[in-house]
Amino acid sequence: MKRCAIYTRKSSDEGLEQGFNSLDAQREACEAYVLSQVGEGWTPLPLAYDDGGYSGGSMDRPGLQELLVDIRAGRIDVVVVYKIDRLTRALADFARIVETFDAHEVSVVSVTQSFNTTSSMGRLTLNVLLSFAQFEREVTGERIRDKIAASKAKGMWMGGLAPLGYDLPAGGSRALVVNPEEAETVRHLFRRYLALGSVYKLIVELGEQGIRSKQRVTAKGRALGGTPFSRGAMFHLLQNRVYVGDIVHKGERFDGQHESIVDEEVFDAVQALLASHRRTRSTRRRAVSPLLGKLFDTAGRRMSPTYSRGARGGVYRYYVSSSAAGERLDRVSARTIEALLASTFARLLPDATNPMELIARVQLADAELIISFPAKLDRTINRRLLPGETIDANPTSPELNDLHIPASLGVRHAQATIRPASISAVRRDPVLIKALRTAHSMIAQTRSGVPIVEAVPGPRYQRRLLRLAFLSPEIQRAILAGRQPAGLRLEDLVRNSMPAAWDAQQDWINRLAC
Repeated sequence: MKRCAIYTRKSSDEGLEQGFNSLDAQREACEAYVLSQVGEGWTPLPLAYDDGGYSGGSMDRPGLQELLVDIRAGRIDVVVVYKIDRLTRALADFARIVETFDAHEVSVVSVTQSFNTTSSMGRLTLNVLLSFAQFEREVTGERIRDKIAASKAKGMWMGGLAPLGYDLPAGGSRALVVNPEEAETVRHLFRRYLALGSVYKLIVELGEQGIRSKQRVTAKGRALGGTPFSRGAMFHLLQNRVYVGDIVHKGERFDGQHESIVDEEVFDAVQALLASHRRTRSTRRRAVSPLLGKLFDTAGRRMSPTYSRGARGGVYRYYVSSSAAGERLDRVSARTIEALLASTFARLLPDATNPMELIARVQLADAELIISFPAKLDRTINRRLLPGETIDANPTSPELNDLHIPASLGVRHAQATIRPASISAVRRDPVLIKALRTAHSMIAQTRSGVPIVEAVPGPRYQRRLLRLAFLSPEIQRAILAGRQPAGLRLEDLVRNSMPAAWDAQQDWINRLAC
């Protein structure tokens, strides 16, 4: 008996809500083919491996992944598809799929192209067909991109969600339609940003006034938007040239067919203010903080860089420990400790181009610094130690050694005066918090018995979102309380590879926030 799995796919989700759609038609044809092979012992499996609304250019499809899982588990002998391009349209992906099929002695059969991948001739024929399928996909993509570029050059709106202030065109038109009420809201946002000079202050004011993002209803009746503005969304809105009547394509600006709702002078003033803030932040970050994420106070708490301005305009940099309200905070001069470390490493490691990068951790003690560094530097440093200086193996990690250096840093102490409630009000990021809750919701579904493929459906972004549930408890509590590093965004968390070790995650978070 040969167990036959039927796989179906449709690139778009158009028409899938119908009672009999393209996926049903593909399955019906495949079942008829399997039925014709009953004499050979073929029998269809009842489980449906369907991917509606997924492109064949990617392996990131729940139905295909479930099919491969069952193949590896030895539950399938033959995979039946209507056409071979339903399985994939990419040669590289096809090679990986066929490798999995061959490893588990599984054949693939096309109803309209009778092939069997167990023979070399069958694989050759399939490769030729897939080459043409990939070529067709690439040519189609080029035509679509060329058409979009030509249409945007004429100022046409080429689809997508309408920005706040506009409605989608109707009746075959390609020009956005001004929404008078929303347009006034957009003008208000630009005016208030120029008056306040801060995106954060603007978001807080909008929240107090109850002004929210544009609310939309999809073709399926699903409501989107209508939520408080996030920091990223506000930056995007303030830089959107659609509001001055332009259509932008790959960095080029074209006169749009729609009406502008923001004066060019106001828009340019906003861009200048945004640019000045970006320069200030980037200069500040590049200038200092070589010990960011590496320096700890006498209580083992991480110390963060900060600064203050003197009466004559001078800038004084410090590293300050962070703690709850009412606890003692340690503060040390950044210039003093950085100069001490630089001079120490200049003597011990004169050939190092950037010795600060060799430091794994600096711990403040009452009368010394304890510097942890990789054990491979042991012999090099030991040859240059002065009398009284010691180097000891770190018992918690065989890969690190500790160097003890006598120091007098003049550590100052202060009391934390900011209440936790104030910190939460200033730094809480609703987007981060919502994403964290969503990740835990998906984890809860898997623990209740729902398979991970069903609990985490949809595009790759949702599966990346799931990783937030595996952040260390300390980081998750900081996000919920609004104590995450300034500048940390959800996009940074989901688009960058997250270390599995909790100890390494805090340094990773600090690097993302810079």
